[in-house]
Amino acid sequence: MYSIMMAINLRRHNPLISNLILCKRNLSGQSDYQFLQHSNLPTYYFQKSLPRLPIPKLKLTTSRFLAAVQPILDQKEYDRTVRILSDFLIGDGVELQALLQKYDNLNSHTSYISEPWFDMYLRDRNPLPLNYNPLLIMKHDTKKAYQDQLLRATNLVISSMRFWRSLQADLLEPEIYHLSAKKSDTQGFKNIMRLVPERIATYAAYAFKAFPLDMSQYKQLFGVSRIPGKGKDSLVQNENSKHILVLRAGNLYSVDVLDEEGNIENPDVILGRLHTVVKNSDANGSSTVPIGTLTSINRDEWANLRKYLTDNIGGENKRLLEREIDAALFCLCLDSNNSPRYSEENFVPLLKDLLAGDGTNRWFDKSVSLIVTADGTAAVNFEHSWGDGVAVLRYFNEIFEETTNNAFAKPSIIVNDTEKIKCVRLIKLKTDTFVENAVQKAILKNKHIMHQLNINTLKYPELNKDICKALGLSPDAIMQLSFQLAYKRAFNDYVGTYESCSTAAFRHGRTETVRPCTMATKRVCDNLERSLAKQPHLSELYALIKQCSLVHTELTKQAAMGQGFDRHLFALRYQAKLHGKELPAIYESEAYAKINHNIISTSTLSSDALLAGSFGPVVRDGLGIAYSIQNDYCGAIVSSYENERNGKEFVDCLQTAFRDISSILKHFLK
Repeated sequence: MYSIMMAINLRRHNPLISNLILCKRNLSGQSDYQFLQHSNLPTYYFQKSLPRLPIPKLKLTTSRFLAAVQPILDQKEYDRTVRILSDFLIGDGVELQALLQKYDNLNSHTSYISEPWFDMYLRDRNPLPLNYNPLLIMKHDTKKAYQDQLLRATNLVISSMRFWRSLQADLLEPEIYHLSAKKSDTQGFKNIMRLVPERIATYAAYAFKAFPLDMSQYKQLFGVSRIPGKGKDSLVQNENSKHILVLRAGNLYSVDVLDEEGNIENPDVILGRLHTVVKNSDANGSSTVPIGTLTSINRDEWANLRKYLTDNIGGENKRLLEREIDAALFCLCLDSNNSPRYSEENFVPLLKDLLAGDGTNRWFDKSVSLIVTADGTAAVNFEHSWGDGVAVLRYFNEIFEETTNNAFAKPSIIVNDTEKIKCVRLIKLKTDTFVENAVQKAILKNKHIMHQLNINTLKYPELNKDICKALGLSPDAIMQLSFQLAYKRAFNDYVGTYESCSTAAFRHGRTETVRPCTMATKRVCDNLERSLAKQPHLSELYALIKQCSLVHTELTKQAAMGQGFDRHLFALRYQAKLHGKELPAIYESEAYAKINHNIISTSTLSSDALLAGSFGPVVRDGLGIAYSIQNDYCGAIVSSYENERNGKEFVDCLQTAFRDISSILKHFLK
């Protein structure tokens, strides 16, 4: 590990380092308590040389769109879509493509999708929980003593601050996807990269099959809040804050975690301050007006209420909201003993509570909310407009690894609660009957919504990554095929299906959509209804499954390389609206409506730190499928709304889909 002084010598032109690296402390034999990493390759070393997100050719986009809608349309509507796209290709599409290209040329510092995508998120008026904010739950610490709520929270806060300070100081390791880790994830690779000018560093890394990823979103992990506005929200950031927002039983506290010089406070001090929060909150009882609940409602309603709090009621409300809440580095929710606890037999109540709950002990507007329950279960619930899974998962993995393997706060630690009045501040917003009624209405509505939300889970050990890889099949393709088969059996239909794919290999890339419902998956599902006992038919089915894998792999590759069709069509539509043009017929077509009504919305995260993840359906009659396929099992957590889509029936059919597909695959294992 390189020293701080060496990092300064390498990056003299970066004033952040000289300002931040003022103080080093040694605690319990740990060198440099202040920083999580000391990368000798600066954090944003590859940022300048990242390639720009390409604008696909119009003809390719229309052909890809046609291929995606074919399995979900009848022949008559498909033929109509072909005619609409033929006109689009020689008419409106040409003009919009030219406008998009011009827009892209004028914004060479970013990607063509970045601003429209931000705009889409911030204009949506739907509530954040379930509709946007996803959930990631950490695995438990295998050392039971470290599962204590306040001890685990203290360690998570410390590691979060070490991550943040490393990021600020340009000392966090650059994010790189290593296709051949033995060759590129090495000190030798880093030493070579240090000699390469930043303007070409990304392309030099490609020679080692190493693919640097965009890190522009990382800066917004901390100190960011989404502020409700009438018609459109905004994002604000304060990078110089020294405090976090802590919630307990609906009570809000501003808790300092950095000292006056910007250094992380000692573990005993942070533990002491969190102890003070819990002690005071438990002594005074739950908040009678848990204002955080208002962050769970319709964004225009919340905008009106926030304006009412600051303008009509006044007092300290504006300062408290802006200085203590909005400016907080992140949110820490310390749930009380009344909250659900983890149970391996049934952790659905905990999932629902961490995903959204009644909202009384949450502030959903913060970019990141760490939640620690009474039994030490830890989770991250994050606001989605500012960024995507790549940045959050990196942060999630880093703090889990450190807190479980190299925690700074030990069970033997002695609580230090000195200066608690100065450094732990109760945030008491002034309210009136109007606000109090709005809060109670929000609580009741949240409870009603959560009562309607169903979550069904499935873990299936007979189908796993090892089986797929042994046959040269894409594990993700097999999972997506299983979802199509399960849906067909449960509801006898093929529908718009969404799988997110990161385009972080490009500067300011966001995501692209993979469309897993293909003619290849449809052929498997239609043919699988025949008898599985017929040997020749098994061979035919296996050939069709292999074709599914090839098609899905190609679609995923196209999406990752910025060659999907969803974002391109979205951006062309944005240009039409931007220039006041009438929307082309394709955007008013049944095909466009169907493909974008994502009844099956899926997301997978591969992480050794992840216990479970979840998100809500993106449409009322949809399914939200968080899934994983590991070396020894596959599984899914499926959300749905009561009387809208039968999630249990889907999961029952998914189990039989896993069974049937695994029986075919195992037959061909050598």
